[in-house]
Amino acid sequence: MKLVSLVSLVECRDRRVASVKEAIKEAIKLIGYSFPKAEKIVIKPNMCYYWDYSTGQTTDPNFVAALIEILREEISPDIEISIIESDASAMKCKYAFKYLGYEKLAEEYNVNLINLSEVESEQVKVKVKDENFEFLLPKIIKNSDLRINVPKMKYMAFTKISCALKNIFGCNPYPKKFKYHRRLNETIIALNKIMPFELCILDGIIVYGSMTSKLGLVMASEDAVAMDAAAATIMGVNPKSVGHIVLAEREGLGSASFMTRGASLDYFKDKFPKRKLSDRAIEFGYKLVCALGLDKRLV
Repeated sequence: MKLVSLVSLVECRDRRVASVKEAIKEAIKLIGYSFPKAEKIVIKPNMCYYWDYSTGQTTDPNFVAALIEILREEISPDIEISIIESDASAMKCKYAFKYLGYEKLAEEYNVNLINLSEVESEQVKVKVKDENFEFLLPKIIKNSDLRINVPKMKYMAFTKISCALKNIFGCNPYPKKFKYHRRLNETIIALNKIMPFELCILDGIIVYGSMTSKLGLVMASEDAVAMDAAAATIMGVNPKSVGHIVLAEREGLGSASFMTRGASLDYFKDKFPKRKLSDRAIEFGYKLVCALGLDKRLV
């Protein structure tokens, strides 16, 4: 595990593919990342529900389109690219792919749309905090040459934030994910252990905090823990208070100590639409949601 991990921050003023493409390229350059030889690549955007990119809740298909163009230029025009997501308690891929613009993207860019809940998987055991967990590992993830995590940055009940580590929760093929909410931190870490992603590129152009706002941020890192720590800082949340960030570092998934390159972190921190709720209020709200059975929609 690195003592300090690099996180790049680049400003992107609009969501046009050409603009996003330049911002992603700069973000990747700033962390010194070079794409490996690859034949099969998976991209995991955030499709938590049927809210489109304009809400700031889900990854913009234009952002993924820009990334696809970069991959084909930097690696090969013939690489096989799959965009992956799984069914959730209140979200079905067959609808989300269409409503969120990914069916159109797949047709235009000749990439695969994969519902992880419908593909071949294998049982895998993993240990977190000396406890054993067992999950299904989709073979398309296991057999890929490069795995790219394209998260959003959001507040989330109980876990406080959702970013790169939490985005891999959506790679769990089991659709009724609300069953894991009461042990969400451990589940997030277990899934990241069995499904390591080599590169994280954050779509922070439009974000949702206290409201939907244009932040104009692209971040990149090879370390999901460092990216989450940087995102938490921008959102006004102490990374040391986020259970899954602390646990991820403890379990050797990465470093919460980060160094930024590119634009000023304080610039984006000042712009982010922060929530005013206390940590205690957020936790109480989550417990109330669970008691009412509404946690089935918290994916």
